[in-house]
Amino acid sequence: MDVAPVSRSLAFSTMFNFRDIGGYQGLDGRTVRWQRVYRADSPHRLDTDDEAAFTALGVRTVIDLRRPAEIDQYGRIRHADGLDYHNVHLVHQDWNEIPYSEDQGAARYLADRYHDLAEQAADGIVAAISLIAEEQTAPTVVHCMAGKDRTGVVCAMTLSLLGVRDSVIAEDYALSTAGSDRLLAWLHTQHETKSLVPVPYFSCPAEAMQMFLTELGQRHGSVEGYLRDAGLPGDRIVALREHLLS
Repeated sequence: MDVAPVSRSLAFSTMFNFRDIGGYQGLDGRTVRWQRVYRADSPHRLDTDDEAAFTALGVRTVIDLRRPAEIDQYGRIRHADGLDYHNVHLVHQDWNEIPYSEDQGAARYLADRYHDLAEQAADGIVAAISLIAEEQTAPTVVHCMAGKDRTGVVCAMTLSLLGVRDSVIAEDYALSTAGSDRLLAWLHTQHETKSLVPVPYFSCPAEAMQMFLTELGQRHGSVEGYLRDAGLPGDRIVALREHLLS
């Protein structure tokens, strides 16, 4: 497994969408630090070989954004000395209750679901970013089930606070396409999916994240404005920038 700072996506056999969010240009020409924050699909599947590779990353903190019921059903990352685990449940309406229409398109559907998260899970988003802002938590892994939606929103807002351009954040979000394809293929082999899965559930077009960030900025002035309105203290923003920007 290649863990060099220039390798954004890291290969595991039982995690399919694991990557570093470092390396992007942020505020004042500074760079988001490598090997501080990783985004992922769920690490509950890690096998023995993967656990050794995961341990080698020196991860100190895991932020699990899934529902408690998901954790009860599928499990969580194993307990380990020196690993601090937090379940920060992003409370939101179940997507199964919100029908998808082909006329609507995946990008619009996803952007609307991310607005739902911003409105319904504001406390959880603030809690997750507050944890990421603490230098002693790094290296940190943020994950949900597929690592693209709940994780995508939290990581997008983190990168935005660090000054990364919206278009770059959207491109990073779209990198989950390959990981989602691998995860879906694996789930099929495990008979954990139905034959027909709504398109947005495993798709991540850059347009969806670009649309969400643009509209959130229109509503709150900026992502920072949204987070301040949601209760993120200014000192957390300062701390985030101090330890995650080179």
